[in-house]
Amino acid sequence: MTDPASKLTRRAIIGAAAAAGATGALARPAIAQGTQTLRMVTSWPKNLPGPGVSAERVAAAIGQLSGGRLQVKVFAAGELVPALETFDAVQNGTADMAHTAAIYWTGKMPSAPLFTTAPFGLTPREHMTWIDAAGGQALWDELYADFGVKPFMAGNTEFNMAGWYNRPLETKEDLVGLKVRIVGLGADILRELGATPVGMPTSEVFGALQSGVVDGAELLGPYSDTSLGMPKVAKFYYGPGFNKPNGTGEAIINRGVYDALPVDLQAAVAAACAQEHARALSEAGWRNAESLKALREGGTEVRLVPADILAAAEPIANGLYDTIAARDPLSAKIVESYRQARATMGDWGTYSIQSFLRARLS
Repeated sequence: MTDPASKLTRRAIIGAAAAAGATGALARPAIAQGTQTLRMVTSWPKNLPGPGVSAERVAAAIGQLSGGRLQVKVFAAGELVPALETFDAVQNGTADMAHTAAIYWTGKMPSAPLFTTAPFGLTPREHMTWIDAAGGQALWDELYADFGVKPFMAGNTEFNMAGWYNRPLETKEDLVGLKVRIVGLGADILRELGATPVGMPTSEVFGALQSGVVDGAELLGPYSDTSLGMPKVAKFYYGPGFNKPNGTGEAIINRGVYDALPVDLQAAVAAACAQEHARALSEAGWRNAESLKALREGGTEVRLVPADILAAAEPIANGLYDTIAARDPLSAKIVESYRQARATMGDWGTYSIQSFLRARLS
C-alpha cells in the first residue's frame, strides 16, 4: 500500500494539507463526517519548553488543519503511561499517538536513535534534509513498520549541550567513576570513557542531580534545561553536545488508526507535524541563544568539553555505527544512508557554513 504522506514534499504538505496525491485504495474509512478524538501520550512534563510545547502545538494544529474533524487529547508523561513507554502504548493501542523521541528505542531497534541524533552525526538542518530529501523517511517508515507505527518529524530542540556537572571536567580522567544521566548512543561512549551511564526520564533529572544520585546529566539545550531548573543544582555546563548534535522529536501514530483516516486527514496530521518541526527548530535556535547568555550572566560556568574527551569519543562513536550496522540488514541500510548523508552534507558544509563562520568571526 502506498503511504500518501510519503508522496508529499514538506512544502506541499504545509501548503496543501488536502492534496495528498494518493490512490483511493486505502484501509477502512474511519471518518466520513463528524469528529474523532485521538489520545496522544508524551515523554515530557506538561508544557516543557521545547518538546512539551511542541506536543501541544501538534495537537492543536491537527484540530485546526482538519477543520475540527480530528481532535487530539494530550497526556503528559505519567498521566496515562510512563514517559518511556509511549512507543509501546501506540503499538498496542493504549494510545493512538505519541510525541516522543526515537533515541529512546535502542532496546527495540538498534538503529532507532539515528532518527533523533547520533554522536558526531547530523546537525539539525542536515538531519531534516536526510529525512525529507535523501531517503531517511522511507527507512524510518520501514523500521517502524513491523511495530504498526507511522513516524513523523514533529519538533526539534536544535543543538544539544553535553551536560551539567557538579564538578569541573579538565581531562577525560575526570569522567572516570562519575554517574551521569544520559540517553542514546552517548551512554556507550561515556561507559567506554569510564563513567557510569544512568537512564531516567527527563522529569526525574533535577531531583537526581540535586540529591547526588547522579554527578552529571545531559538533557537538551539551554532553553529547556533552564526551565527544568538545572542551574540550581549544577554549576558547570558543557558543550558542544557531541553525543547529541541534533534534537529531532517524533510524532508517532498507530498505523491502523492512520490508515483508517481519509486522505485529507492523513495529510492534516502530516502537515501539523511538518509545520511544528520547522517552527520548533527556529524557536529553539533563538531561545537557546537567549538562555545561554542568561546562564552566563547568572553565574553558570559555561565551558567547552575538554579536547581530549572529544578526541577519545570520536573513534568510539564510529565503532558504535559499525556495531549497529552489523545487527541486521535494515540497520546496515540505515547506517549506510546516515553516513552517506553526513559525508555529502559535511563536504558541502565545509565549503559553505564552516568557512563562512570562520570568515565572519575573523
